[in-house]
Amino acid sequence: VQLVESGGGSVQAGGSLRLSCALSGFIVNTKRCVGWFRQAPGKGRDRVAGVRSGRSNTYYADSVKGRFTISQDNSKNTLYLEMTSLTPEDTALYYCAATQGLISDPLRPSMYPNWGQGTQVTVS
Repeated sequence: VQLVESGGGSVQAGGSLRLSCALSGFIVNTKRCVGWFRQAPGKGRDRVAGVRSGRSNTYYADSVKGRFTISQDNSKNTLYLEMTSLTPEDTALYYCAATQGLISDPLRPSMYPNWGQGTQVTVS
């Protein structure tokens, strides 16, 4: 299983970015959960958004609700995070995570065994 994030960068407050995460190595046509997490300097890994495949249930941390949107394109095996109205508090290293099968809490980092290397988002 491999996850590769892209799309990070520097943006001014109020701006937007779209992160992508290319997934490979998963068993085709099976259920899975995927999510986005972030880690700011000196802080722990924090929840951002999660989704269960096949059910279209999406979950968001309160801090990003209404500003961020998680989606996936199964034909491209890619996960996205559309981020709008960015603030300096959104500055962090953003990771995507995935697990085969369904989990009870798609926003809990410890439930994911597979992680990407992260992509930096800086808002000034």
